[in-house]
Amino acid sequence: MTPPQPPLDDADDLLAAEYVLGVLSIDERIGAENRARRDAGFADAMAAWELRLAGLNENFHEIKAPNLLPRLEERLFGKPEPRPPFWRNWFLGAGSAAALAIAVLAFLPMTTPPPGTAPQHLATLSAEAGSLRYDIGLEGDELHIIRVAGEAAEAGRVHELWLIAGEAAPVSLGLIGTEPTVLPASGLAPGVVLAVSLEPEGGAPGGAPTGPVLVTGVVEDL
Repeated sequence: MTPPQPPLDDADDLLAAEYVLGVLSIDERIGAENRARRDAGFADAMAAWELRLAGLNENFHEIKAPNLLPRLEERLFGKPEPRPPFWRNWFLGAGSAAALAIAVLAFLPMTTPPPGTAPQHLATLSAEAGSLRYDIGLEGDELHIIRVAGEAAEAGRVHELWLIAGEAAPVSLGLIGTEPTVLPASGLAPGVVLAVSLEPEGGAPGGAPTGPVLVTGVVEDL
């Protein structure tokens, strides 16, 4: 029989409530999730707040995320002339395998933090099918990449972050490790697409993506 957990103090109970409400920063959310894995009392508090606040969801209607893949293909491949078969196959393969869709989730306020605080939330990378999700933050000239859901790449493979601007070919921004990763920010502008592909260990050979697209997101603001 599991022994009863000691009650949380007010500060910890408030932290659990703020997590459920979605008002914590990226780093605070990750810290709360890590604590819940090792602290059964804190995990119970989070579950209690989820149950207590579940009634608020009745006031909101479920909205299906728009499928922006046709618009993305048009920007990448152009009309009426298609892009080279390699790029077409790369994106169409991802679409048929995982029903690729672009979803930018507003978990955190899109405001520019003062110096010394958490990175500005830039985009969330996800797919309509699959649980993998990355949060991307911007701090100065650095991207802060955190995997908030799903699994890391299996042994011998790696996740690679790409930037797609207009009709240009994807540009690698770097490899994403199993832990939170910091990469140089380059080429960012509202409307550019960030995508993560699955590549061989060491990254895509020749600087061009070879693996399937796992998640994508659009930079809407800077």
